[in-house]
Amino acid sequence: MPQYTPPLRDMRFVLHELLQVTDELKLLPKHAEVDADTINAVIEEGGKFCAEVLAPLNLSGDQEGCTLDTATHAVRTPKGFKEAYAKFMEGGWPSLSSDPTYGGQGLPHVVNQCFYEMLNSANQAWTMYPGLAHGAYECLHAHGTDEQRALYLPKLVSGQWIGTMCLTEAHCGTDLGMLRTKAEPQPDGSYKITGNKIFISGGENDLTENIVHLVLARLPEAPTGSKGISLFVVPKFLPKADGTPGARNPIYCTGLEHKMGINANATCQISLDAATGWLVGEPNKGLPAMFVMMNAARIGVGMQGLGLTEVAYQNAVAYAKDRLQMRSLTGPKAPDKPADPIIVHPDVRKMLLTARAFAEGGRALAMFTTLQIDKMLGSDDADERKQAEDTVALLTPIVKAFLTDNAWLATSACMQVFGGHGYIKESGMEQFVRDSRINMIYEGTNTVQSLDLLGRKVLGDNGAKLKAFGKQIAAFVEDEGTDEAMQEFVNPLADLGDKVTKLTTELGMKAFGNADEVGAAAVDYLRVVGHLVFAYFWARMAKIALAKKDSGDPFYTAKLATARFYFAKLLPETAMLIRSARAGVKPLMEMDEALF
Repeated sequence: MPQYTPPLRDMRFVLHELLQVTDELKLLPKHAEVDADTINAVIEEGGKFCAEVLAPLNLSGDQEGCTLDTATHAVRTPKGFKEAYAKFMEGGWPSLSSDPTYGGQGLPHVVNQCFYEMLNSANQAWTMYPGLAHGAYECLHAHGTDEQRALYLPKLVSGQWIGTMCLTEAHCGTDLGMLRTKAEPQPDGSYKITGNKIFISGGENDLTENIVHLVLARLPEAPTGSKGISLFVVPKFLPKADGTPGARNPIYCTGLEHKMGINANATCQISLDAATGWLVGEPNKGLPAMFVMMNAARIGVGMQGLGLTEVAYQNAVAYAKDRLQMRSLTGPKAPDKPADPIIVHPDVRKMLLTARAFAEGGRALAMFTTLQIDKMLGSDDADERKQAEDTVALLTPIVKAFLTDNAWLATSACMQVFGGHGYIKESGMEQFVRDSRINMIYEGTNTVQSLDLLGRKVLGDNGAKLKAFGKQIAAFVEDEGTDEAMQEFVNPLADLGDKVTKLTTELGMKAFGNADEVGAAAVDYLRVVGHLVFAYFWARMAKIALAKKDSGDPFYTAKLATARFYFAKLLPETAMLIRSARAGVKPLMEMDEALF
């Protein structure tokens, strides 16, 4: 069975040495008292919960899956899940970064994000249940009425109730402007909502006493397309006057999807038969309101990819050190044994280092992005809030798509390290591969994220957000340009920065003539910019490691070696991607459809 050890040392490195997180938090009034000892204690205890309670349920939960009682529409989660959720609530973990007004602990989001990385490493399918509840909390916190906040937020914060988002329908997928679910206004101010939703993660479960569904639907005579969508809160049980669950609302699970991965999470088909709901936000403005939850979910999916990358790496390393097979090409490395451990072989090391570099680079990016969320929500300086908001907007599609693409590559590589044993369920490695594949699809496919990055976040504002982030990179390059020891990191970073600037300009000019040029280049472009961001953080981490490489702590030796591997073996991928992006739309569109 796979094992998991929380990567606390690297988390502390990213938080305290790379990001200087406590210095940043001191400038935010509501987090000014948060110190390093508090942060370290929280993530250490969170790591224990993940390793001791959740990780042992991951393999068995995948094998058992969820069960639907078609007569009652009730879903039973795998053995141990409900008990684990009870311990989750007892530990106060749902409330970690929530508003103290509603019972939250008020800790920074960056601390909560460390916890969620570990949750995802330990058991992604289980983690999706409370993860979506936190997204529902964020949406209602931002757009709910005072009455809705007072009713729902304390229950979501405590974990007593759980949340979902009911967006898509069978015929529309990501194109939510095509949805057909209807909402009919009632004299008492409520609405009767009728329709069918699919792919609703955690849409029915036995973990909590009530489920708070956030549902997209159309009002009568609403405009067509996405401008005619409204958002409603539709509880599974209608709350009574005292806030406890009352009558059953006719919103039911009618089927469970039989999936390739995340089998322990109930992916539900949901039917609403004149279910009672209440409008959240303004009429026909449901999509912008839901985007609060969707953007949180997109970063959360990136964390799922990061978590799987880390746990797959850990298990592949342990196996590679133990598994004996063949001799090193340069002579026996374990002459007292019948063969050498496979970690001596160059290509095995390449696979392991690929996963390690993607995990540690992803952790730096994810924590940096989440720190910007804390600034966006907590700074007293309007300019700082706007700068942080722009940075989060730019990086969110990269966190979602780049980290999940990398997870697919990393988990596949780590399964390969196991050879034939990686293909066998008992090793657990094939589950990491299956689970990682969904993360590239849901919450907006990675192609959608790529179109968002290039079309909206870069070309949409003439590159302003990208240029602002580029200034951070340029300042770092200038500061380190005279340090001979940093040239192996700074020079390729500066070179890629220049190439991204040129590529962006070229694609922008092409898009004026043919908008399909954006669609043709977007996926390549996101991956190039993803590497630019990774290269920036890896160069910064290398600087710290160089300064401490003689400290006697092998952590810095390993960090420096991983940085060198990243720049030598992974960053060169950008040359191919840039060439592909420049090839344009013609090779994709010139074939007649009839010839496919």
